[in-house]
Amino acid sequence: MSEHTERTGGEGATLIIRDVRILGGEPTDLRVENGVIAEIGPQPPGGQAVAGGGAIALPGLVDLHTHLREPGREDAETVQTGTQSAARGGYTAVHAMANTSPVADTAGVVEQVWRLGLEFGHCDVQPVGAVTVGLEGRQLAELGAMADSAARVRVFSDDGRCVDDAVLMRRALEYVKAFDGVVAQHAQEPRLTEGAQMNEGVVSGRLGLTGWPAVAEEAIIARDCLLAAHVGSRLHICHVSTAGSVEIIRWAKSKGWNITAEVTPHHLLLTDDLVEHSPVGAYNPIYKVNPPLRTRADVEAVRAALADGTIDIVATDHAPHPVEDKETEWSAAAMGMVGLETALSVVQEAMVDTGLLDWAGVAQRMSVVPARIGRLAGHGRPIEVGAPANLTLYDPGARTLVDPAAFASKSRNTPFEGMTLPGRVLATFLRGRATVLEGKLT
Repeated sequence: MSEHTERTGGEGATLIIRDVRILGGEPTDLRVENGVIAEIGPQPPGGQAVAGGGAIALPGLVDLHTHLREPGREDAETVQTGTQSAARGGYTAVHAMANTSPVADTAGVVEQVWRLGLEFGHCDVQPVGAVTVGLEGRQLAELGAMADSAARVRVFSDDGRCVDDAVLMRRALEYVKAFDGVVAQHAQEPRLTEGAQMNEGVVSGRLGLTGWPAVAEEAIIARDCLLAAHVGSRLHICHVSTAGSVEIIRWAKSKGWNITAEVTPHHLLLTDDLVEHSPVGAYNPIYKVNPPLRTRADVEAVRAALADGTIDIVATDHAPHPVEDKETEWSAAAMGMVGLETALSVVQEAMVDTGLLDWAGVAQRMSVVPARIGRLAGHGRPIEVGAPANLTLYDPGARTLVDPAAFASKSRNTPFEGMTLPGRVLATFLRGRATVLEGKLT
């Protein structure tokens, strides 16, 4: 693919990216100077160049929901390995969730994560601040201090736990209005999910596992949409997984309320029957995730909602775990899946190859809108002259066997192991500097 395979581009350099199709359009060339797109159109031979080979050019992907685990759980992931994984998946920016150890609930911790991103990151790292101290749901964290810190936090979430106290949630929504922040809610009514192991339904009944009812998600979403409307604040709903949730969000948006929502790649493709019947056998914790995998009807509903804009974005909820936390009995296993390196391929299979989205739609939902929700300047820009050269080159015609041993992530807990997925990320550019070429880290 590349004419030059050394670390390519960057500040002060001129780079030609040849023969790419912007959002799947006609082949063209891109000239990048000083990290910015300087010209779009045929370029003369010579100079430092990368041969695109007809790849689709997308604006660099942005993930609003990534767990990098550092500080505190470097056995599962670090900022360095997590951003390497992100770059391999075509991402140029990720939002790092707050459930680290210590929790990112102060200006000091979010600045630590932000500086680790500057030092080691293969993409930009934007910390997410906790809503409550220690994620304990009792008192608000230092929201203003985190917003004013060097990290300039604008997204706040107790993800992994729900802010279930309605008064506290209202106060958080009121507080973030002052600096145009957003509260990203993990919608899970804890009293309805005590001991829950998988989606409540026919499969959970057969397997004898405590069910996780859809209403536990839907009740919190309904409450928080009403709270956000009352306060006049921004609310983002994490990892939507049920058809009922889709209908509530659709209703809230019809009112003109400032609500956004995300769906994960795994909820676009996988169903709860895998817990009973899968290539790796029943009760395999690789399929244990929060929220749980749902039914085929739910999958069809979230796909349709992503296509029509009811669900705004795809976010990975990349949740790395060490082997010992997953390769154990179902009830004791950790919840979560890695997803950065497979996300674009899963979206192609679930949304593009089914005709639900074109590549312009993918760019909106995986780059433009997540950057807008996170108020992340410089990312999610159209591929046009004057824009930062944050780019992903993708071959949709490739077929890739998912081998977790080849991941850049420290963790291997992917539900897609052994599956053949469409597409392959060929190159990723962060402000004109290649972080990935020919599918390999540079």
